[in-house]
Amino acid sequence: MNKNIPNCLTMLRVLMIPAFVVVLMRGHAFAAAILFALASATDALDGHLARKYDLISNFGKLMDPLADKLLVVSAFACFVELGVVPAWVLIVILAREFTITGLRAVAASEGVVIAAGASGKLKTVFQMLAVLALLLRDIPGIVLGAAFVPWGARVAVGLLAVAVLLTIYSGAEYVVKSRQLFR
Repeated sequence: MNKNIPNCLTMLRVLMIPAFVVVLMRGHAFAAAILFALASATDALDGHLARKYDLISNFGKLMDPLADKLLVVSAFACFVELGVVPAWVLIVILAREFTITGLRAVAASEGVVIAAGASGKLKTVFQMLAVLALLLRDIPGIVLGAAFVPWGARVAVGLLAVAVLLTIYSGAEYVVKSRQLFR
């Protein structure tokens, strides 16, 4: 397998972000959901290929998580602009990402590597699921008697709540694991 395929998939994810943003901001949520799902799938695929074929590179170590952050932050920035989520959600996400990036930079300057933990990976999964649910939230629900229950909005709010909690938890976990850097 070509050593560049996982890196090409990572860059494809980055290049899909402007298309996703334009489509979403023009009011095409379903098409935006398809683009976002495809971009998210490249995250799983590039990591799988890199591990399976031992194609892990320094470029991939840097760009893969950066591409994820750019994709998720772009979606939430659009949601804030569209009035779908409050700005504090984006602020929590950005605060966590900037904090972890800063900790990793300090650690690297001291020759310490802070590896991605399970909670950080789970956070990314739930952020991506929340974005998809928010994009698809207006799918018709079920009828209970005469009342229409839009399931999509409830699922979206639930996934968003889990994503925010995991964002806070994983950020706190990184800070605790990195406390030796504060001395």
